[in-house]
Amino acid sequence: MTKIRFVGLDVHAETIAVAVAERDGEVRSFGIIPNRLKPIRKLLGKLGDMKSLKCCYEAGPTGYVLYWQLTKLDMTCEVIAPTLVAVKAGDRVKTDRRDAEKLARRYRAGESTPVWVPDAEHEALRDLVRAREAAKKDQLRARHRLGKFLLRHGKRPVDAGKAWTKKYVEWIKTHAKFPQAALEATLQDYLDEVDHVAARIAELEQAIDEAVRQASPATRAVIEALQSLRGVAQTTAAPIVCELGNLSRFENPRQLMGYSELVSREHSSGGKIQRGAITKTGNAHLRRVLIEAAWAYQHRPNVTGFPLRRQKSLAIPEEVKQMAWKAQHRLHKRYKALSARGKNKNQIVTALGRELLGFVWAGVVPKSETRV
Repeated sequence: MTKIRFVGLDVHAETIAVAVAERDGEVRSFGIIPNRLKPIRKLLGKLGDMKSLKCCYEAGPTGYVLYWQLTKLDMTCEVIAPTLVAVKAGDRVKTDRRDAEKLARRYRAGESTPVWVPDAEHEALRDLVRAREAAKKDQLRARHRLGKFLLRHGKRPVDAGKAWTKKYVEWIKTHAKFPQAALEATLQDYLDEVDHVAARIAELEQAIDEAVRQASPATRAVIEALQSLRGVAQTTAAPIVCELGNLSRFENPRQLMGYSELVSREHSSGGKIQRGAITKTGNAHLRRVLIEAAWAYQHRPNVTGFPLRRQKSLAIPEEVKQMAWKAQHRLHKRYKALSARGKNKNQIVTALGRELLGFVWAGVVPKSETRV
């Protein structure tokens, strides 16, 4: 009978602390090794047959490189969710050695919660999508700096149309003038940053378009199907697919909603039930795009404009279109009902985002095509 050993790895940029838990024995530390493939293979080879080792480490800034390296060696490896690792209230000593031993001990006991690990291609698309999200945040900051700078000096756009349109920016470049050279230099710097970030976003969106075209047929099918939903263009569908990965890993919509953490926190005891705001401990990237898409359902159901053009240009199955139409009716009705109860709009769209995620699982993405 093969002797199974459970290996806990506390991974850092340059080092890895290693601990081993025997199936029915003690937990021992095996010291610290460099975070390089050769020392890792050497140490694991000393511990026994590769197939008899079960390794785990916490998800963190080092990503999934170690996971990919170990699985290529035919080893069992899991990446553990760090937020779900229990910490004793009285434990005031934290070292790499103790962390590795704790990982090995909890992994042996089956008390660790693994995370879903994407493959290299999926991770590349996710990094690209998140780069666009970072650029959008930079754009917001750049616009705020320029807008507040103009406000401080009494420069308010007149007849310039909606904020940050082309006409609006042209008004600033033409009419916002200062007698002091220092202020002119400041204005020019803020304008250059706004233009630079806009160019970055345009380039990243082109790169996302190309990445989606080169993605696997299953991934493209899921992204196209998601675009049948109102409020979901490709820049929203791609992040949903990137953050969720294989939808079939969720057994029901409740699991998927729990993953997004668009559910209420709860502190109930005895006969008292007390619920509060959403937990916000799940995937923040997924939560953001879902809530943005949910704002579209405050309007009456219709299929015109961009949604209609998307449905015509993409090969979306008819049953998926019908499910999207059903989602429009249900979510708009839900919006009106919650609004009549006096809920504020932020609460309403959060609830709609949660239900929208249920539609994604239930029918918008066919179960036979969820493998991405």
